[in-house]
Amino acid sequence: MDQEKRLAAFEKMLSAIEENYAGIMSKMEALKAQGREKSATYRQLMGNKLMYKDILSLYELYGLREKEP
Repeated sequence: MDQEKRLAAFEKMLSAIEENYAGIMSKMEALKAQGREKSATYRQLMGNKLMYKDILSLYELYGLREKEP
């Protein structure tokens, strides 16, 4: 795979992870507003949120993404 394709694939993956993370946060906020923090759905979203946050943290650690404020 040449460098341009590799960079494009990386950018696409990073974008997908950021979009998924934002979507999870949105869904969790909606469930929290409904008082459903103890539901199975909320807990599953929490697990996914932590996984995506870990991935984003690795990108930040290696300087591939700017740190969030």
